[in-house]
Amino acid sequence: MALLVFRIAMKIKIFFLILLLNKSVSYSQSELDKIVDDWHLAASNAVFEPYFKTMTEDFIFLGTAPGERWTKEQFALFSKPYFDKGKAWDFKASNRTWNYSSNRKTAWFDEDLDTWMRGCRGSGVLVKKKGEWKIAYYNLTVLIENEKMKSFIDLRDRPID
Repeated sequence: MALLVFRIAMKIKIFFLILLLNKSVSYSQSELDKIVDDWHLAASNAVFEPYFKTMTEDFIFLGTAPGERWTKEQFALFSKPYFDKGKAWDFKASNRTWNYSSNRKTAWFDEDLDTWMRGCRGSGVLVKKKGEWKIAYYNLTVLIENEKMKSFIDLRDRPID
């Protein structure tokens, strides 16, 4: 009888531990969703400081053009005129999926984006340092169906006027 009570008590403890872990995962995910959503919103509203404060000092942004690999400083210099004019870019994210490192200090995601370029995909990495999450990396890609790739390559090979 004592063994049965012990087993039931252990199962109850395990059940509550699983609930607690699931709650912390969802809290972290909603916290991270808010960080990325606010980051996109800062660009949409052309609010320079909050946008760039969300990034780590060694942040990297990969844009859609072949030469677009920006450090935080380079990206800030490139972006500042757009923010100063009150019109940066407007990305509407959906279908965001998160993954986490085993120590829960690194999280990476991918998301679908509705932009002026039509369907795009963003992927990024956030790191937690001194209790604060920051975006360390973001990669923006334009989506194109495989069936349209030949036409895209032909277009890409044409010189820019």
